[in-house]
Amino acid sequence: MLAGRRGELEALNHLDPAAVPLLAPILEVGAADRSTIDVLRRLPAGLLTAVDTTALPEGPGTDVLRWGVPLVPVVGLAESDRRLAAHGAAARAYGRRAVVRLRAGRDRAGPDASTTAVERIWRCTGLAPEECDLLVDAADVCCRADVRLAEPRVRRLLEWARRHAWRSVTVAAGAMPPTLARLPTDEPVRLDRWDWQLWQRLGDAGVGYGDYGVGPAVPGTGGPDDRLPTVRYTADGDWWVYRWSRRGGRGDERFADLCRTLVSAPHWPDTGAAFSWGDHELLRRARRGAGAGSAANWAAWSTSHHLAHVLTALRRPAGDTGWQTRPGAPQRGRPRGGTARRAG
Repeated sequence: MLAGRRGELEALNHLDPAAVPLLAPILEVGAADRSTIDVLRRLPAGLLTAVDTTALPEGPGTDVLRWGVPLVPVVGLAESDRRLAAHGAAARAYGRRAVVRLRAGRDRAGPDASTTAVERIWRCTGLAPEECDLLVDAADVCCRADVRLAEPRVRRLLEWARRHAWRSVTVAAGAMPPTLARLPTDEPVRLDRWDWQLWQRLGDAGVGYGDYGVGPAVPGTGGPDDRLPTVRYTADGDWWVYRWSRRGGRGDERFADLCRTLVSAPHWPDTGAAFSWGDHELLRRARRGAGAGSAANWAAWSTSHHLAHVLTALRRPAGDTGWQTRPGAPQRGRPRGGTARRAG
């Protein structure tokens, strides 16, 4: 689940063609303007893209059928009948498919009430259960206690989900802090991927994997310090956050210093620039082969690496202890679980 911003969309535009059928991105759109629609039209062919317009006010702007772009609508349990009808028209026009997003923290009315809510969705959209993908959104899990609380709640929802013939069931969560302004600068900072830990604990449930990329599940109101050159680099079980504020010299040189620190770290992949488009761009900056870019570029490169890393991890055989690092680098040694599944 990605914010529908330029950086995240740029990362999708640079997907490895082999990764396209393995991903089902959900874009959270905050404005249905012409530039957003034009960018959606340029996404790779064959990429199944869903759009969540919950943030948009009720009206023509929420009718994705009018955008003229093949999209999958995302449907919430509390949608109005009018919006559900519009979602249904879009779903029927583009392959008869929709995503029902059940928010574990908000939609907690009990199994019978949840069944009543989804039956209304199927009735108003004109879709059958097997034409709908269920997304169980655990939202923000920011610590070990959150993971312990979220797991039984998600399992209860999955038990309820088994009553119905969904096309697929996916569990998603996010763990990136809403703001990074309080983190130290000029050194790599390790953050736990609590969302990945939740997924590992649910490995026996047989459901699809989803996350919020390198963004927070709950958007924050970061201050000016959040505009520092920042790379959020996904590794096994954690992120490494690089925020550089070193004074002196040109901005390009400061970002080059950040990238040189990253490419010499143990979590830099053994395949280097070949790992993803984002890694290629970061290595170019480490070698001073290009400028520092902008906040949108940093988000694009971080997201590109994240997508490649997650797909690599999901395709890893059960029992593999981690991805291969560069020769001589210490092994992560973190236990892995699960088999290859579609990433949402």
